Amino acid sequence: MAADDDTETDVFEITDFTTASEWERFVSRLEEVLNQWKLVGNSPRRSPPAKGQFTSGLWREQTEEINFADFKFSITHHFLEEEEEEEEEEKRETQRDEDVFPVAMQDLLCTNNDFPPRAHCLVRWFGLRSFVLLSPGTNTEAVVSESKCNLLLSSVSIALQNRGCQVPVLVQVQQKWRRLFSGECQGPGVRTDFEMVHLHKVPAHYRNLSGLLDIFKNKIGCTLSPLPPINISIRFTYVLHDWQQCTWPQQPPDFDGLFGGEVGGVEFGKVPFGACAEPISELHLAATWPHLTEGIIVDNDVYSELDPLQAPHWTVRIRTVDNPQCLLGDFLLEFFRLTLCSESMDEIMGRALSEEEGKEHADISSALQKLTQPSASVHISKLSVSHMVHSARRRMRRRRRYEESPLSNQSLNTALLFLFPDAAVEKTPVEKSSPHSGEIQDPDSTQYLHLKAAPVDSLTHRVALCLASLNHSQGGVRAVAHLWQEFVLELRYRWENNYLIHGLSSGAPDLRCCLLHQKLQMLNCCIERKRSRDEAHREQSPGGGSSDGAAASPSDGAAAPSTSWESWSDSEDEFYECVSDLSESGHGDRKPEGRLRAHGDMKLLHADQPLYIPVTQEPSPVTEDMLEQQSEVLSKLGTSAEGAHLRARMQSACLLSDMEAFKAANPGCVLEDFVRWYSPRDFVVSEGEDGETRGALSARMTIPGNMWLEAWDTAKATPARRQKRLFDDTTEAEKVLHHLSLLKPSELVLQLLPSLILSALGKLQEEEASENLPLVRKSLVQASVQAGTLLHQPQPDLQQLQEFLLQLVSVETCITQSRSLKAKFGVSPENENQDQPQLLQFVNRLLEEPEVEVTGAGQGPAGTIIHQLFINAQRSDFSQDEAALLSPLDPEAGPGPDPESRGPEQVPDFPPPTGREMILRTCVPSPACFSRALPQRMFCVLLKDEFRLAAALSHDTTFF
Repeated sequence: MAADDDTETDVFEITDFTTASEWERFVSRLEEVLNQWKLVGNSPRRSPPAKGQFTSGLWREQTEEINFADFKFSITHHFLEEEEEEEEEEKRETQRDEDVFPVAMQDLLCTNNDFPPRAHCLVRWFGLRSFVLLSPGTNTEAVVSESKCNLLLSSVSIALQNRGCQVPVLVQVQQKWRRLFSGECQGPGVRTDFEMVHLHKVPAHYRNLSGLLDIFKNKIGCTLSPLPPINISIRFTYVLHDWQQCTWPQQPPDFDGLFGGEVGGVEFGKVPFGACAEPISELHLAATWPHLTEGIIVDNDVYSELDPLQAPHWTVRIRTVDNPQCLLGDFLLEFFRLTLCSESMDEIMGRALSEEEGKEHADISSALQKLTQPSASVHISKLSVSHMVHSARRRMRRRRRYEESPLSNQSLNTALLFLFPDAAVEKTPVEKSSPHSGEIQDPDSTQYLHLKAAPVDSLTHRVALCLASLNHSQGGVRAVAHLWQEFVLELRYRWENNYLIHGLSSGAPDLRCCLLHQKLQMLNCCIERKRSRDEAHREQSPGGGSSDGAAASPSDGAAAPSTSWESWSDSEDEFYECVSDLSESGHGDRKPEGRLRAHGDMKLLHADQPLYIPVTQEPSPVTEDMLEQQSEVLSKLGTSAEGAHLRARMQSACLLSDMEAFKAANPGCVLEDFVRWYSPRDFVVSEGEDGETRGALSARMTIPGNMWLEAWDTAKATPARRQKRLFDDTTEAEKVLHHLSLLKPSELVLQLLPSLILSALGKLQEEEASENLPLVRKSLVQASVQAGTLLHQPQPDLQQLQEFLLQLVSVETCITQSRSLKAKFGVSPENENQDQPQLLQFVNRLLEEPEVEVTGAGQGPAGTIIHQLFINAQRSDFSQDEAALLSPLDPEAGPGPDPESRGPEQVPDFPPPTGREMILRTCVPSPACFSRALPQRMFCVLLKDEFRLAAALSHDTTFF
């Protein structure tokens, strides 16, 4: 038993030493990612990158997640997309050449892309066009420990060596905000180490070129004497903050005077534009000396020859103000914010309806109800109803005078006069008013259709501009609610007194416009029908009447059956155009009524009488929401026989009206006669065996239960002027006014926003035409298409609408920036200087490109202006400093010397450089004098509170 126990103990003590550790798994995973991205093997020889390619080229990224135990890393491959210009055979030959340096080492000495304005920081510091970056994950702590940093670098070195990868791999260490990286690049017998130094303060001995050269020489450690020449590239950046010496071209408007008595109502129709303050905060001038060698230029603690005016290359960039305040942007966004208001107009005005006001409304409603009753339609005068409504309105306005009104009487009258300009002219009697006085000036313009807005200069368009102006500068949402209530009262007054609404085209509502515009058009249609009916009453009155069909508007005959279901009713509450004492009798004794004209040479089939086209009622105008209600009601009827029959009756109201009018105009007619006029295709003419032509109804007309047959049997001979109205203008008008009075600000804004966007796009296009900015023009075309897509949705997405409005604000900002730069560089149509085209191109490039080269540096047209701007800023700062130093702190002290007499020529033209950047390059053998000559590079950044060195030092590992 003892022997067995010893055997079992030996078995359990066996340890498997082949298990991989977490570090080995990490290295293996790193090699797997490099192999997956095809970064293994020797890299072929490539031509140096073209000048400016780092900025204009397309940079791409590949990212993977990798873990070291429970520590997450993100590994990303950044590379510049390039076209392969070499043939396959050449690539294979270069790959067999083991003496070829890696591409990263080849680019260390390239000067074509020094100081790129838009690139990754490692691209700027080391000149790399392809590299792999290993950094901690998003929610992972930074690698601060020195031992962890060394472990990561060792892992990277092993992975590069195992896979023969020649792409540099760098690791981000320390806190992320410091942007510190360390790594290496391996090649056949060579290695480049990437090292960085980051300090908050610039050491005193390294503030100039001479001190940085000493650092570089010590780092490369070359023992040759003398050293090969060191190539130097220097860039000094000067920042211009003070723009006060330049005239700002945009004067903010006087909001207090917009609605004053001296400014007419037409000011309401203007869309504001421009920035309220300077949209460009700084101008950065970079003076560059691209190719210098040690000993050519002096820059030490005592003296410096780096004068920006003598720099061979100048580049300029601008820094814009973040979210500048622009008038058009505020105008749109403040109006859009009303969509968040859930209160009603009355709640906003702060006055709930009292019992007395409710009684007044009840009186108005009862009066209108009595007006619609057929038994009382002859005895109740419209003037009495109007008197009730007006008395209620007067009492409401009288009570409002004692309350605080958001708008003054002057502002309110100005706004109403802008909305209803015809109110400035004394009203003519109803009989003498022009039937087309309400039409807009340019009804053929269709630029608003793709936005589902309203025509320009229409009433809806003016309402949008007026309410947005009041909301922007005259009291906000309370001013909007106040004017809207007055607007609805004015519409009711026009409806009751038969005055057409100015700014609306005649005819049925245009379903391509917004719903509010359709409602206003519907109200105008009601006014037109009411006026026509009143004229018919006067004509039929004793002593002024006329005979057949003068009451109804003529129709040209073959009209399709109406689809208005609301006009069909089985109730007894019917409306008649007039009361007639003609009684219906037999066909032979009945006189024809409601004839329009003869229908050619056609005669009735069973009577030797011409066939007359009757005067018919016009189809009922409908709005978008009415069609939706109609579709909903018809769909609810179901598919049963009763539902289908009821649906057919509801849809045949217009057909029944036309049949009755046809019977009244053609005594003795039959259904075939009606079909020959109304639907000629349903009357089939054929030739019989005896050679005579005969006609008969089509097959669909003879189907049992056909609605046409049923309608013809039930139709009575009644002219259009004595029929029940298909379109009840009184009811529809009250529906429109009720709808408008109950609109909330959020609902009103959504219906008016398309018209406001239309005005904004027009204003931006107008301003862009004077600036001639191709990118802005392209953005406006895209914005117009996007607006059409958003606004045609039944329920627009508020988030998408807000983002779209912000795009319009960015376009406005770009235009104001262009104007600001043109004013500062003297670009204007009035200036006939020969340098104008060059300056205009320079300004446009400043807005489109991250950095623009100044032609001629400090001696060119743009450079001369920039130089003068710096001189003015320096003189201004000098005068302010002198004024501060010579301020009369002691009352007995004299005024002191005049700043002008202190020699302003002693003030330097440029301030001290804000940033200094230097690139030092050379090619020397390292680490020993007998090693191969390898490229060395060091990038230096000297700022006010930052000192950074980024060195790429190469070594020969063959004899290392």
